[in-house]
Amino acid sequence: MQAITVTDQAAGIEGLTLTDRPYPHAAENDVIVRVHAAGFTPGELDWPTSWTDRAGRDRTPSIPGHELSGVVAELGYGTTGLTVGQRVFGLADWARDGSLAEYTAVEARNLAPLAADIDHTVAAALPISGLTAWQGLFVHGGLTTGQTVMIHGAAGGVGSIAVQLAREVGAQVIGTGRAADRDLVLGLGAQAFVDLDAEPLSGEVDVVLDVIGGSVLERSATLVRPGGTLVTIAAPPTVQPKDGRAVFFVVEPDRAQLADLAQRVRDGRLKPLVGAVRPLAETADAFARRNRTAGKTIIQVTA
Repeated sequence: MQAITVTDQAAGIEGLTLTDRPYPHAAENDVIVRVHAAGFTPGELDWPTSWTDRAGRDRTPSIPGHELSGVVAELGYGTTGLTVGQRVFGLADWARDGSLAEYTAVEARNLAPLAADIDHTVAAALPISGLTAWQGLFVHGGLTTGQTVMIHGAAGGVGSIAVQLAREVGAQVIGTGRAADRDLVLGLGAQAFVDLDAEPLSGEVDVVLDVIGGSVLERSATLVRPGGTLVTIAAPPTVQPKDGRAVFFVVEPDRAQLADLAQRVRDGRLKPLVGAVRPLAETADAFARRNRTAGKTIIQVTA
């Protein structure tokens, strides 16, 4: 099969190569998915798990990418809940070969069924962004109706979904980003927008959801009301809100949450922002993000 592989961490994006790789093995409770569309995180080549397994052993050549949508091609021993030929989408394990390949092995519990009326390119934009937004807002942030949330990077993959989820539960939403993002973020349902390059961060909110880190994360601590939560996926916070909490987390697979997100897409309540759709051979260029585009870039692996 064809896959994107990396062997040299120092080479970075330049080391992404389209190669022939052996068909994957389905371990116990795995499924082999014929990948139709895949998503990636631009910074994932900096993650230790892109290069080593959970025991710290080198696992190169490794296949990056962790979001996928496709069709079950094979079931491993003991696998239940899914069938060969079924459409699925989900999140590949961080420390195993990923989704930028024609076939990949995934634990069945990390996948959810995908209805026929959701395009694979849309489904591939959901797992990391959708689960991160859900878990950040509701699991770690405890956001509820009537509260106010500030969502940094509100035009991005995570932020755009978070805005829609927060509005649906009846929260007041303040989105942040670049000036060019204002109309998009307000169109998603945010009641207010802050240009991070030109406007100060001020006011009080119950929850901050941060995907940027750095000075934006540090300045956000003063915005959190007593009893509120600063949630970030960028880095463990070095600041704490007064009389509040600061939480750093890494997104986790969750079949029930994936199914809920997919149902919202079917109902028209959630619209993931899909940007460019590129073929597998153009993955390295897609990683480079030379031109900033709205929405998540998706790799179409199989037509």
